[in-house]
Amino acid sequence: MFPDPAPADPHGTSRSTSATIQPNILRYLVTVADERGIDLRPLLSQGGLDETLMRSAALRVSYRQGSAVIRRAMELTGDERLGLKVGAAQHLTAWGLLGFALLAADTLRHAIETGVKYQNLSGAMTVWSTGVDEDGAFVLRADLPDPAVDPSVASFLIEEALASVVTVSRLAIGPDFAPRVVEFSAPPPRQRDLYDALFGCPVRFRAPADRIVIDPAWARAPMPGRDPVTYASTLETLDAQLASRTGQQDLLEVLEVSVAQSLPVIPSFGEQARRHATSERTLRRRLADCGTTYEALAEGVRRERVEQLLLRPELTLRDIAHRAGFSDERALRRAVRRWHGTSPVQLRERLFQAATHRE
Repeated sequence: MFPDPAPADPHGTSRSTSATIQPNILRYLVTVADERGIDLRPLLSQGGLDETLMRSAALRVSYRQGSAVIRRAMELTGDERLGLKVGAAQHLTAWGLLGFALLAADTLRHAIETGVKYQNLSGAMTVWSTGVDEDGAFVLRADLPDPAVDPSVASFLIEEALASVVTVSRLAIGPDFAPRVVEFSAPPPRQRDLYDALFGCPVRFRAPADRIVIDPAWARAPMPGRDPVTYASTLETLDAQLASRTGQQDLLEVLEVSVAQSLPVIPSFGEQARRHATSERTLRRRLADCGTTYEALAEGVRRERVEQLLLRPELTLRDIAHRAGFSDERALRRAVRRWHGTSPVQLRERLFQAATHRE
């Protein structure tokens, strides 16, 4: 029986505004765009992610921040299959210590389950879960954490996710690896050649879920670099990293809840520092360690509130603007355009469609 999609461990955050994601996908996105003669660095700089920051191992971005960069990159490249190409360009070394742990795991299934357990350390922008089909096949499933994501970004993230798993699996266990089948919930593309060439197996569209199905023989295949001692010691370090990440996420979520409860008024930064019995300088440094600022966090909460309010059909745009702390409807429209590249009316339609689909 396959489980309902859910984060693999309790160290994540249910919000998509916190800067807790390693920007591995964005780094590979820059590389792939470079190969096409398109420089995405000015775009990243506009979002506060200059080249020095992008090289920092401590950098974290929010799901929303990453999605905005991806959406704009797809517009600039005009490549609907950009996600597949970014996924196919990846290597286990981008996952740092977690990639090393996967190489030392016992079997391919063991490696994948380890990756799912520590997915919050890998830079994943999808929510991974595993299960077993009725016939014993091992299944890896990807879900989107944000139902309001732009459809083009959703397509990118799912295609990047499934392509990267198959790519790094071949790098880890051998080039002959191929899933039994790869399934996409999206409708079939105009051209399927790239899918067939990349996955090397049947690819189905309009499926109930986005997933990779792996034959039991491949799932049991031993990893060439398996080493139980190295694996165990590496996991100790990964557990320590998760514990540290938990402290950062706790701070972010406490601040997010505080802002959400105060809307339409946003507490000043000084007021937040006093609530935490600390100085503004210390709180600012702690937020910098999380890869974000108070301004970015507050805007993310406001954005989430707008999306929640748009799902209430009885509210007018004026009502929503007031409840989310905007001066008027025009300010709300500008913000929604900046966040989603569309109007509040169109975003409302998209959110209703997503809610209907989930039901």
